[in-house]
Amino acid sequence: MPHLVRGVVSRSKGAPVEVTTVSVPDPGPGEALVRVQACGVCHTDLHYREGAITSDFPFLLGHEAAGGVEAVGPDVTNLTPGDFVVLAWRAPCGHCRSCRRGRPWYCFDSRNATQKMTLEDGTELRAALGIGAFAEKTLVAAGQAVKVDPAARPEAAGLVGCGVMAGFGAALNTGGVQRGDTVAVFGCGGVGDAAIHAAALVGARKIIAVDVDERKLKWAREFGATDIVDSSQTNPVDEIRRLTDGFGADVTIEAVGRPEVFKQAFHARDHAGVMVQVGVPDPSMRIDLGMIDFFGRGGALKPSWYGDCLPTRDFPILIDLYLRGRYDLDRFVSETIPLDQVEEAFAKMQRGEVLRSVVVL
Repeated sequence: MPHLVRGVVSRSKGAPVEVTTVSVPDPGPGEALVRVQACGVCHTDLHYREGAITSDFPFLLGHEAAGGVEAVGPDVTNLTPGDFVVLAWRAPCGHCRSCRRGRPWYCFDSRNATQKMTLEDGTELRAALGIGAFAEKTLVAAGQAVKVDPAARPEAAGLVGCGVMAGFGAALNTGGVQRGDTVAVFGCGGVGDAAIHAAALVGARKIIAVDVDERKLKWAREFGATDIVDSSQTNPVDEIRRLTDGFGADVTIEAVGRPEVFKQAFHARDHAGVMVQVGVPDPSMRIDLGMIDFFGRGGALKPSWYGDCLPTRDFPILIDLYLRGRYDLDRFVSETIPLDQVEEAFAKMQRGEVLRSVVVL
């Protein structure tokens, strides 16, 4: 029997979101019904509302979530009701060409729930990133629900499902930051600060935070940045070279998603250094680089998809680090809000007033 719950829906491009009744089916084969306890307000949700990802409205927003398993489909063996889980928007299938080659973090056929959640009139909803967690309950593929230690606060744990994992993984999985490295992070929102915190965790020698917002640079210091660069006041490439004995950083991380920042991160790395792009660009954006610059600097340019994470491996690791006091997830939570304040939270996010607003249900 369908579950009627409150959820945050985006009906048309650019229109304010609304809280309305959503019908959530009982789980079928390979599915799990999750009672959402907390869900972060992420830029990706705003991209959905703005039609920047797809125009297939209406959307059930929310994807950065933690909660408890309420029911599972008849063939699900990895979950039981009562499990505390973080939801992942990638659930490796185990069968595609990438999974078969031992690279499940690149899975090309990630699992989602087969059944659709709907409005009361039967209109099908597209769940943001296959999750749709700005709702009291949501339906996901069982592989999207990753069991973690229930001692973690849901408000903090849910952030591992997207922004924190993206930044953490960009630094450690994609960028391979190691003890003694120099690192420069461009963009000090939630993803950038997660990368900064990860670099500090593994012992990077110098961590340079770059942003145009004084408040965000202050936050970056709190997450472990050793140096800050206000790129509205100075050329960040020149300043990063000055801070690294003229060489540039071993690893640069672009967490903004803009071509001009991409070029700064490209030129701020040392010869044979690594540049990671984790900031999500607008589909219309393009990069113009001289081929000799690309060839002559060597090293690697790497896009980071979801921090190149394997959720079943990396989510529990991050939660354990949090519970041991080594990775401060609580610091990412700027405020907790009810469902009906998501639109206001989008405005705060755009003004740079918060790292994460978290919906608590």
